[in-house]
Amino acid sequence: MLILKNATAAQIYPAKVWENVDIAIENDTILDVGPGLSQRYPQALAKEMHGQLVMPGMVCSHNHFYSGLSRGIQANIAPSPDFISTLKNLWWRLDRALDEESLYYSGLICAMEAVRSGCTTVIDHHASPHYIAGSLSQLRNAFLKTGLRGMTCFETTDRNFGSRELRDGVEENIRFTREIDAAREMGEQPYLVEAHIGAHAPFTVPDEGLAMLSEALKATERGLHIHAAEDRYDVSHSHHLYGKDLLVRLAEFGLINSKTLIAHGLYISDDDVALLNEQDGFLVHNARSNMNNHVGYNHRLPQIRNLALGTDGIGSDMFEEMKFAFFKHRDAGGPLWPDSFAKALSNGNELLNRSFNARFGRLEAGYKADLTICDYMPPTPLIAENIAGHIAFGLGASSVRSVMVNGVMIYEDRQFSFDCEPIFKAAQKVAKKMWARMDALHA
Repeated sequence: MLILKNATAAQIYPAKVWENVDIAIENDTILDVGPGLSQRYPQALAKEMHGQLVMPGMVCSHNHFYSGLSRGIQANIAPSPDFISTLKNLWWRLDRALDEESLYYSGLICAMEAVRSGCTTVIDHHASPHYIAGSLSQLRNAFLKTGLRGMTCFETTDRNFGSRELRDGVEENIRFTREIDAAREMGEQPYLVEAHIGAHAPFTVPDEGLAMLSEALKATERGLHIHAAEDRYDVSHSHHLYGKDLLVRLAEFGLINSKTLIAHGLYISDDDVALLNEQDGFLVHNARSNMNNHVGYNHRLPQIRNLALGTDGIGSDMFEEMKFAFFKHRDAGGPLWPDSFAKALSNGNELLNRSFNARFGRLEAGYKADLTICDYMPPTPLIAENIAGHIAFGLGASSVRSVMVNGVMIYEDRQFSFDCEPIFKAAQKVAKKMWARMDALHA
């Protein structure tokens, strides 16, 4: 047993703050929270917190670890005046250039940076059209190496090779779920990684692909993770070819349920919103990515029942993401305050509850010991009523001191248990080779 002694405990939702308490952890689970636990459990190992802020772990609910080697990219990228040309000229060339080596380093670098930013879980959405079979296992290796909890899936699409690509993508999703199930049954490794059934976006998934995805959901009992309405083109395409709203079309194939994760959703309709809410699904807002891609703003956020926050590949700093989500909302004239976005940040844990069949997101007995630990000296009282304001205007990734996942300190006193420098040096070499492969591809 481990006791985090003399901590300031802060739960984001439902909001709660305790000062000078101990947190007792047994294996991977919180056993108790309260004062004087080190006396109650004298045989436990006690770690002095000196008032450090201990919170339930941060979850990035939509990310792209395959983009990890794109920072400062030096490939020749043609001018891209709109979102579709950005996809074709940059991201769809980058994912085609990925191989086993570059994906591993991309995943590993992103996982390490997620942990440094205070994330305990990242929900990933992967694409590598020339390296499909086995790609999700490579990402799982990166999660396990760092100790980060995660979920991942393959973006099913026909955008490069038609029906064969659809089948290969669905088969990789199914294969990976079986790998996860077998590993969990054997119990030789920590149960840190789960799976969605992935798809790129409705405009690159014909009905043939939706039918395959539907069968995959039934066979694996997982949920769908898909982009939708990130740009107006996705909506226009659905109306032009199918005469239907985006989520209505997905629902006709049984793809919307309580484990569904819709990324972006800027231009979904009122009927789409009602459908997602009725089915208790999730919408993940990615404020910084939307701004970077100049795709517009999602004015329907206040209507979403299960709103979560992601980065869409712009790192995994969820403190920063919550700030941008709130500030952009205010800039757009929206009615929500920081507490609404703090709840959205916390909602990633609810998705984990449904996927890992465990309890996440609270500092209570029986909940998973996934914790973000920060150095933070509040200049004003830190209480339940204002914790969202402290995150929006004070706390940041630079505050993160330690990260615990599954009861294990995977990042302690700003240090990993392994040497990071050789990994970053190798990643630089791998990135240059990947950029060269991109230049050899046509948009």
